[in-house]
Amino acid sequence: MAKVEFRELYKVFGKDPRAGLDFIKNGGSREALLTEKQMTLSIDNLCLSVHENEFFVIMGLSGSGKSTLIRHINGLIKATDGQVLVNGKDVTQLREKELQQFRRYTVSMVFQKFGLLPHKTVLENIAFGLKIRGESVEEQRQKAKKWVERVGLAGYEDAYPRVLSGGMQQRVGLARALCVETEILLMDEPFSALDPLIRAEMQDVLLNLRKDMNKTILFVTHDLDEAVKLADRMAILKDGVVHQVGKPDDILQNPETEYVKSFVSKLHT
Repeated sequence: MAKVEFRELYKVFGKDPRAGLDFIKNGGSREALLTEKQMTLSIDNLCLSVHENEFFVIMGLSGSGKSTLIRHINGLIKATDGQVLVNGKDVTQLREKELQQFRRYTVSMVFQKFGLLPHKTVLENIAFGLKIRGESVEEQRQKAKKWVERVGLAGYEDAYPRVLSGGMQQRVGLARALCVETEILLMDEPFSALDPLIRAEMQDVLLNLRKDMNKTILFVTHDLDEAVKLADRMAILKDGVVHQVGKPDDILQNPETEYVKSFVSKLHT
């Protein structure tokens, strides 16, 4: 059984998504949906499986649907149609309280813009998910201190985000997501705002941490070199459609569509 599975997933953005979906299923094009109905087809009948403990990278240019896709997993975006299965359970059918529990214990997320709370210290930011779960103050501090050290921020426990560099802030964001020890980690272009050297450093931090974790990671990026460095497998999206899935070397050496061939040749330079 797959850890995460998308089955015939559609996402239409606009004033009447169901009508937009009917338009598409009755033969309307993505372009006509936009020009005639003023709605956007972001995910188009997408099917994809991610294995347990796999580092899976989702690639694509801006507007490809990659960030929209992973936000279906934790319910930040609601599917227009289709299923999103986690451990075999369709998360699109979770009620509000079930979804809250799911977010607290099963899946965590690292955002591109760090998302730190400016009025809380490094330690408080890292422990925030544990506080939401209702763990004791002592448990919060013990677990957060462990992750402060593991991401290389020892000595900064009482510092506030404003005094940290971008790379240090992203270490805090990563530690916060890992501190809650969920099964699945979603990472939405987490390193794209960083300078190249800091970005490479954070990639190494993540790879080193992963050696000791039993965790399924879905990582979104538009950077091919980053994907090749991190991925067990990767998928390339365009207009909400998966064009190819496979190991990085297989995709680089054997692109299956003209788009993938063009994508690889233009970015891998």
